[in-house]
Parts: sequence; structure tokens; C-alpha cells
Amino acid sequence: MKKTHLAEILLIIIFLVVIALGVPYAVVQVVKQTTENAVAPIRQANEAIREDVASLLHPTPTIVPDPVTIIHEVKTLARLETIQYSVEKVISAEIAQNELGFLFGDKLLFVAHGSVVAGIDLEQMTSEDIWFEGKYLYVNLPDPEIFIVALDNEKSYVYDRETGLLTKGDINLETQARQLAEKEIRKAAEDDEILPQAQKNAEYIMLRIFEGLGFEDVVFVSNP
Repeated sequence: MKKTHLAEILLIIIFLVVIALGVPYAVVQVVKQTTENAVAPIRQANEAIREDVASLLHPTPTIVPDPVTIIHEVKTLARLETIQYSVEKVISAEIAQNELGFLFGDKLLFVAHGSVVAGIDLEQMTSEDIWFEGKYLYVNLPDPEIFIVALDNEKSYVYDRETGLLTKGDINLETQARQLAEKEIRKAAEDDEILPQAQKNAEYIMLRIFEGLGFEDVVFVSNP
């Protein structure tokens, strides 16, 4: 056999081998693509069902404000806020922690973050609270008071809650814990002498104001 015929036979064999290997691969790809096209709608349907079930079990809350707004009072204020305390307090609240506590009990641990603002109310001052004696300007400032005691809702949270087997818990327990937290935060600020400090800060601020107006000798008195 001539070399040219042998080369042609080899080329034909190689061509047949390539076809023999390529056809199954092409068939597999076609079957794979067809299967994926067939399964895709089922997969999408399952995903939609999964999302629907998730929305039923964990619905997104809808919060809509009432379009009607009622303003009850507008009041002019002349408060001079001179100090602010930031306080953290842990509150424990519980119900029916006795022999039947494991059935009907309710207990929570509330971590409260709040602020207390104090100062003086300049609206309480009258013309009789400022007077001259010689070169001295005498000033009788109002007594300091606490203006605001408020919880920071973004930082305050229920750390832990345990309920009995036969109860879902008292809906008012967290509210009561929050109310007690406000009282305790106020008490903590008072125990740390927020009011005397508010008085000192008020005198310092007012002194700078009077000096700016040209009064060099200012004396603060209390209940003259």
C-alpha cells in the first residue's frame, strides 16, 4: 500500500474517532440543557412557595401613622438646660415566681439606657430677682429642676425573658419594667447630685452673660 493511501486511511480513522467521541458529548449537553430547562420552572415555583411560607411565618410589620394630628397645647419655654446625665440600669421584673412559676410564671431582664436633663426655668424669674446694691448686681436664680427623664429606645432592650409552660407572658410586664427604669434612672441622677451641679452650671453660664453685658461684679443669692 502506498504511503499516500495510508495517510488518507489514518485521517479517516481519526475523523471517525472524533465523531464517535463528540456525538455522546453533544448528546449529553443537549440532555443536560433540556433537563435544566424543564426543571427551572419547578425550581422557581418551589422558591416562590418558600418565600410565601416565610412571609406567613415571619410577616413584615406594616406601620402607618394616622393622617390626623391633634396639637393640644403650644407653650413658650425659657428653660436653661445646664447638665445631662446618661444612665444605664438593669431591671428585673417577674410574675408568679413560686411553686407554680414553671407553669404560669413570667420573668424578664430589661437593660435600660436613658438620659436625665436638668437646669433652671428662667420664666420663673421676675424683676425682683435682679437688683443693684452699690456696684454689685445681685441675682436670685430659680431653683434647679429636672426637665427630662427619657429612655433611649434604640439602646434599651429585653436581655432575657422566661415564661411558664402554660402562659405566653404578661403583655404589661415590659411596660412596667420601663416605667420602673425611668424612676430608677431619675433616682440615680439625683443621688449623684445632678441638681446642685445644674445650679453651679447655671450660675456659670449666667455670669458669662452678665459679664458680656458689662456687669463685672455679680453676686448670686438664694432666697433673699
